[in-house]
Amino acid sequence: MHFDWAFFWQSLFHPSGAFLSGLGMTVAISVVSMVLGLVLGLIVALMRLSRNRALRIIASVYVWILQGIPLLVVLVVIYLGLAAANIYKFQDTSVMGVVLAGSVKAAVVGLTLNCGAYVSEIIRSAISAVPEGQTEASMALGMTGFSSMRWIILPQAVRTMIPPLGNQFNTLMKNTSLLSIIGVSEMFLVTQSISSATFKTFEIFLVTGVYYLLLTTVWTILQNEIECHLSRQLGIPVKSMLSKAQV
Repeated sequence: MHFDWAFFWQSLFHPSGAFLSGLGMTVAISVVSMVLGLVLGLIVALMRLSRNRALRIIASVYVWILQGIPLLVVLVVIYLGLAAANIYKFQDTSVMGVVLAGSVKAAVVGLTLNCGAYVSEIIRSAISAVPEGQTEASMALGMTGFSSMRWIILPQAVRTMIPPLGNQFNTLMKNTSLLSIIGVSEMFLVTQSISSATFKTFEIFLVTGVYYLLLTTVWTILQNEIECHLSRQLGIPVKSMLSKAQV
């Protein structure tokens, strides 16, 4: 058995259409799930910080369940379990002439629920880290609880949220490889298909590893630039990764 360098370089620099399609699916699902997870996480975080005991209990149970059950199990239950129990079946739908597979919708739901649980804890911790005096001062100025949260608390908490949220997105992108279990044609499942067709298992999976590394590296650079931008707005002197690289 030998390593086929020609196949490796060809697949790395000139990937097939199917591989690029899988790459696009990975990115698209990651971005959509992260955006929805941010919205869900913010809602759950505010519920956990609410004075309403029922809301706090509901949010706590949600976080407890989703953080305690492996994502792979969540995906299987959502896509296969609900259909087997005749509760709900994700059907293929057509959106503007583009067929959206039921497995893709189930994947987004599963990733969003999983992501929302972790994001909610990140947001809750960041909000809790803001001194209570900020809330008291805003109330003294006649601001409502919502206005205080919107204009005073959240802007201060965002700077603290960015690093862990960025790490969460990186984790989410890598977790898309689990979607192959429910038949989503993302990058990992396409890689398996190419491996089965060419018998170049090590070569093609190494290529896939490089592409996952590139995705996470690009996001890490973007995340650093976002952190630097927010720090500059707060008057904190920083140097971005791009600036350091130019020195």
